[in-house]
Amino acid sequence: MATRAAPILERILESRRAAIAELKADGIAGRLARSVAQAPAPADFRRALVADKVALIAECKERSPSGGWLQRPYDAVGLARRYAANGAAALSVLTEPEFFGGTLDHLQAIRAAVAVPLLCKDFIVDSVQVMAARVAGADAVLLIVAILDEARLRDLLAVTRGYGMQALVEVHDEAEVERALRVDAAIIGINNRDLTTMRTVKETTARLRPLIPAGHVIVSESGIGSRADIDALQGLGVNAALVGESLLRAPDLEAKVRELSGR
Repeated sequence: MATRAAPILERILESRRAAIAELKADGIAGRLARSVAQAPAPADFRRALVADKVALIAECKERSPSGGWLQRPYDAVGLARRYAANGAAALSVLTEPEFFGGTLDHLQAIRAAVAVPLLCKDFIVDSVQVMAARVAGADAVLLIVAILDEARLRDLLAVTRGYGMQALVEVHDEAEVERALRVDAAIIGINNRDLTTMRTVKETTARLRPLIPAGHVIVSESGIGSRADIDALQGLGVNAALVGESLLRAPDLEAKVRELSGR
């Protein structure tokens, strides 16, 4: 069974379930299916993360429950272009509207503006969300083990792969690592932020990384803000770092992207 959701997480999930009901209303799912069939092939998100250094996945988001406002006014396309021009290997685009200020329109506009692979970062619990992400231009989606039982996680992975996309399967503890491995997740994200307390503990990556066998692509998420952090991740054998708030709050965003990307 999925982990019991924390109050803020449950509120987010309730909001997303309502949005899913709207997506399924009035034949939208059928139209999305037709659009998916006509969409260009997705980029190879996994390949972008495998290099001789820790790849940077830079995040586009307006705000977050833990960090408050991060970009105001929020120019999603301008931000994406600045990230891509300064060394980001891929971008994570928040599409959850109520708590993070994101939309699928942001994702679609960013797809038209940059060539790097795009991760749709949302609270995905239904296949229609994967379909909508693909239509908007996502190359990969985030699947959070904590909010999905094993059967649903397996099904969503199959749907994702069926569209030619990849999934970043996010874990927070040892039990979730085991579940990710059982469903044969190829890309595993270790989130240093505890979803129940919203507290970030960077040592989470160091604790969980040895549990993941060779052959998997490993992404560290949350709490990464310096070149020293990136160097530490490289020492652990981590392939990529997903970074949002330290970039979005940086006085010189371009310089911070170059610092963390190793450009």
